[in-house]
Amino acid sequence: MNLYWADDAGVPAADRGLAYGDGLFETIRMHQGGGVLLSGHVARMVAGAAVLGIPLTESDVRGVIRQASSRYGGAHGAAGWVLKLVLTRGAGGRGYRPTADLVPTMVVSAAALPAHPGHDGVMAARSAFPLTVNPLLAGIKTLNRLEQVMASRELTDDLYEMIMTNAAGDLVEGTRTNLLVSTPQGWLTPPVSQLAVAGVMRDHVVQTLERRGEPVEQGAVTPAALDADQCRGLFLMNSLIGVVPVRRLDDRDLPVGSALATIINPLDLVETQV
Repeated sequence: MNLYWADDAGVPAADRGLAYGDGLFETIRMHQGGGVLLSGHVARMVAGAAVLGIPLTESDVRGVIRQASSRYGGAHGAAGWVLKLVLTRGAGGRGYRPTADLVPTMVVSAAALPAHPGHDGVMAARSAFPLTVNPLLAGIKTLNRLEQVMASRELTDDLYEMIMTNAAGDLVEGTRTNLLVSTPQGWLTPPVSQLAVAGVMRDHVVQTLERRGEPVEQGAVTPAALDADQCRGLFLMNSLIGVVPVRRLDDRDLPVGSALATIINPLDLVETQV
């Protein structure tokens, strides 16, 4: 694997990640030498690489994270920071068909942790740009994020997130978050088959709720799920922010509860690098 640091020499112009989006990525919240849900991030990257046919092992990923922690961790102190790993099939070849001699590329970068939106609720809107998901790539965090880019262009200063819908009009996910709805029957979240990204925080939240004996249905989130008699709260989640409630979607006010956000604290989920 060829390793590139974003603050050093550039990636070759012939890299297939640049040419075709041929790869995937992980964004990890780092804190004092560890990472939030680190094992989940590592496992997802390795599993996604296997689907794409890019050779990658857990040892490879953990080795890069160790180097990144040593390189970047000291500059961010105790505040925490964001580690981004971009894996591509490598550089070389013309056309879509990859050759067998390609060496994978890993690009590593670091950024400051974004401000937490708070537990009093955020404002969101439905995007006019629909989300389509190839069933063979569902849930994998590939580099093909153009739909999310287009939806994000609709954001205004008062909006935290754009919620994307599928061809049926069901709510699927935010541009950078997964969705969870509290209903009188329990919890509802879209199934992985509908998702462009199956978040590691989403998996953790679902497992946590099920361990607490709270029913979680993985099914279509239709617009009717947000009706006043059905919706007890809409939540957004990812591994950087944890869980935040939505207090207003489009022109509709939604109930805001803090119970879920308070039981899911990202800093409680920091795993020390091994």
